[in-house]
Amino acid sequence: MAEPIFRNIAANGQMFHVAEAGPADGPLVFLLHGFPEFWFGWRRHIEGLAQAGFHVVAPDQRGYNLSSKPRGVDAYALDHLAADIVALGDALGAKQFTVVGHDWGASVGWQLATYHSARLRGLCALNAPHPSIWREAMRDDKAQRRKSRYVQILRLPALPELLLRAANFRGLAGAFATASRKGAFSEADLARYREAWAQPGAIAAMVNWYRALFKMAPKPSVDVRISVPVLVIWGDRDVAGEPYLAEASARLCANARVVHIEDASHWVVHDAPEQVARLILDFLRIAAT
Repeated sequence: MAEPIFRNIAANGQMFHVAEAGPADGPLVFLLHGFPEFWFGWRRHIEGLAQAGFHVVAPDQRGYNLSSKPRGVDAYALDHLAADIVALGDALGAKQFTVVGHDWGASVGWQLATYHSARLRGLCALNAPHPSIWREAMRDDKAQRRKSRYVQILRLPALPELLLRAANFRGLAGAFATASRKGAFSEADLARYREAWAQPGAIAAMVNWYRALFKMAPKPSVDVRISVPVLVIWGDRDVAGEPYLAEASARLCANARVVHIEDASHWVVHDAPEQVARLILDFLRIAAT
């Protein structure tokens, strides 16, 4: 068994609660969760990757669960979020690492691939386009603009926090109902998530990720060129993102592969855990060489 251990790591002026497993001298892999999850979203994947010889670290990202929650929107700009992972790599003594990210975790991964490519062995991005592609699609594509209406709501002051806390976080829990696999999120799982959402300052911090995206716009996609190997995994039943965004993001890369999982939702990590695990492991083995 490769059960994770939990500890706090100081990095980039913040404190990060992490789940960690596998050999300390193995290739470092960061598993980065998205909204509204925390390290727990990777629970089905940590052990298998650790047993395969990887040093697996799944942090609660800035603002989530038991990690630091700095005040203010500017603290959640993508450059700070990417710097967190670089600093965690430094704290773990790794010159290079691979990132596997879902949703906002993938957005952080794209930021790293764009601005910190020397530190990356590779990026596996699940159901999140490159931030430049996402911003442009929300502006120019009617279908994506419709799917991103929730983003405009989350940008508002104060109201999102009230809505998300209401009725024991009913709105956040309801987002998981779009999963395509029955039982993808059990009642016990939802209890764990509610505990994380109830941490002081967590909801405001989580929403600030969205607010910060529109304060500090990414550069135009025509100016983006990514050199590290990239695997994009996309659940095509995503209610928040059009499937073509996977290919649009891959076109920014010198070396990218796209895999669509037709019957999976935005929660592809939970809808198709075995298939996703195989794809990630195969990619990591190539990236580690």
